[in-house]
Amino acid sequence: MQAAAPASAPAVFSSASAVSVRPRRSARSAVRCELASSAPSAPGSLAARWAQRTVVVPPQRRGCHLITPKIVNEIRNDLSEFKCGMAHLFLQHTSASLTINENYDSDVQFDTETFLSRIVPEGPSAPWRHTIEGPDDMPAHIKSSMFGCTLTIPITDGRLNMGTWQGIWLCEHRDYATPRKIVITLNGI
Repeated sequence: MQAAAPASAPAVFSSASAVSVRPRRSARSAVRCELASSAPSAPGSLAARWAQRTVVVPPQRRGCHLITPKIVNEIRNDLSEFKCGMAHLFLQHTSASLTINENYDSDVQFDTETFLSRIVPEGPSAPWRHTIEGPDDMPAHIKSSMFGCTLTIPITDGRLNMGTWQGIWLCEHRDYATPRKIVITLNGI
């Protein structure tokens, strides 16, 4: 007969906690998150940490805009508390979009807007029935659906784990934009 393991309290993560999470890199540069604790914990007692914030991006001209610095600046304190996790970005609009793309050469942003304008017609000859909000509204909805309104980015060691040349873009598809709200949810350990 085996003795029952003593019950332990759920792990709580804070800067003062004795429990820590250490990402470890294998030979393939993969990050494996492991719980490291001086006290044994019961299986399943590791509670995920959550944080959520709404970031408002001021009105932008039509086109694709690199917003990585604004996003990181707004979530910096919460982000630093995560060793391993995911950041989910949700744009609360139907005439703009989010994507991850080139963060160095602004010509990529210009060329992407040129491409979108060529494949989604606009103006009086366009076949759209939904024109009540203006001739740029229905094309904006289509472009928004093409790129989408959500992004999921890994978090490693308190940072968004994107490639060297990757950045977060807000693509504004309207001629007269309004402020855009992005709900950012962080989850992990």
